[in-house]
Amino acid sequence: MSLIESSVHHNIHELRLQRAPVNALNPELCNALTHAVQAAIEQGAQGIVLAGGPKVFSAGLDVPYLLSLGDDQDALLRAWRAFFNAAHALASCSVPVVAAMAGHAPAGGCVLALCCDYRILADGPYRIGLNETQVGLVAPEGIQALLSRAVGPHRAERLLVAGAMPEAAEALQIGLVDELTDIDNVAVRARAWLEDLLKLPTMPMRETRRIARAAVVDCLRDERIDLDRFVSAWMEPDTQAALRAMLARIGK
Repeated sequence: MSLIESSVHHNIHELRLQRAPVNALNPELCNALTHAVQAAIEQGAQGIVLAGGPKVFSAGLDVPYLLSLGDDQDALLRAWRAFFNAAHALASCSVPVVAAMAGHAPAGGCVLALCCDYRILADGPYRIGLNETQVGLVAPEGIQALLSRAVGPHRAERLLVAGAMPEAAEALQIGLVDELTDIDNVAVRARAWLEDLLKLPTMPMRETRRIARAAVVDCLRDERIDLDRFVSAWMEPDTQAALRAMLARIGK
C-alpha cells in the first residue's frame, strides 16, 4: 500500500500520511511525501491539504528506526535529510498548503505543520509542539525560528526550553494553530479554507504569499539546520539514553 494516499477535490489535492500506526516519519515516508507534493503540483493542484491519521497526525521521526542505525552517521544523515527535504517541499510549495491534524503532532509532526500555510487541529485533548528537550535533543536554530514565527520569540523560548506541547485550546490561543474543529471535520475545514483563498486573483495572491513566506523557506537553509552538528549531537550518550528511556516508557 502507498505511504501517501492522494485524493483530488476539484483543484485541491489531499495528501494523507498512511504509515500505520502513527505515521512515524522514516525515510520512505518522508521521500514519498516530497514526491507527492511535487506530483500534485505537476498535476495542476491549486492547493494542497496535508492530513494524517485519526488521533495522531504524525508522531514525528521514527526513533526506533533511527536508533537501529547505531553509529552509522552516513545513514543517520540520509534519514534526517529525507525529513528536512519533505519539510522544505511543504515550505517552498508554489501553492498554499493546509495541515489538517486530526490528532497529536509532536516533534517532526509539528515541524511539518509549521511549514504549512495554515494549521487546523482537532478540538480536544490533542497536543502539538516541539518536545525535543524532553527526549534529549536540541531543535536546530532554523526549526526554533519556525516556531518563533508562529507564536513570537518569548513564547517560543518558553515552549522550546521546556519541550512543552500545549493542548488544542492553548495552541489556538497562542497562535501555534489557526483553527480548531471537530475531529471528523478537520480535512473538510482545510479544503473550505483553501476554497475561500483560491477565490482571490491568482497572481497577486501567490506573489504576496511568496514574499510573505520567504522567511519560512529561509528557516530551512542548510546553515540554519546544520545537519552534521545535529547528527553528532544525536550520538551524545545522554541523548541516546534519553531516547531509549522514552521508548521504554511508551513500550516500544
